[in-house]
Amino acid sequence: MKKELLIIDGYNMIGSWPELVKLKDKDKMEDARELLLHELANYQQYTGIETRIIFGAQLVPGIQKSYKKYTLTVVFTKEGETADSYIERIIGEENLLITQVTVATSDLAEQWLVFQKGALRKSANELYKDLQTAKKAIASDAKEYHFQQYRRNSPWNRLQLDKLEKLRDDLTKR
Repeated sequence: MKKELLIIDGYNMIGSWPELVKLKDKDKMEDARELLLHELANYQQYTGIETRIIFGAQLVPGIQKSYKKYTLTVVFTKEGETADSYIERIIGEENLLITQVTVATSDLAEQWLVFQKGALRKSANELYKDLQTAKKAIASDAKEYHFQQYRRNSPWNRLQLDKLEKLRDDLTKR
């Protein structure tokens, strides 16, 4: 099975996701970036897909850097380099027989280029929906885990619990 790599145009997501747009409109770009990284870190942990978030230098000029945060790889491109050109270069380097690259962007021109280079594409809206689905699954799994722990510590066995539930149901009908 191929290793999966998700490359995300960070500012494209900030301009598309409702919670992030609100922060951006209030001139809280740092908060928007932080919330994006937090949400994507949870998504990465749940799905197991290696994730890289690329921020173009046009909004934060003069600081080329790459670092790890919440197990994500975060890249600010060098001055004069757009996120799109960085992503195009990475696709060429990473989209190999053993790696399937998916690029998350709503930029149609970039999506066409992604297809031409053999990578998959995902719009900002599709990624947002995937993220919401993962959040629901995480909440459901956490609830199920909590319930299992509760049952595990219960002094009642399954037969006794069934009898108690039946008794409760009979009493509520009266």
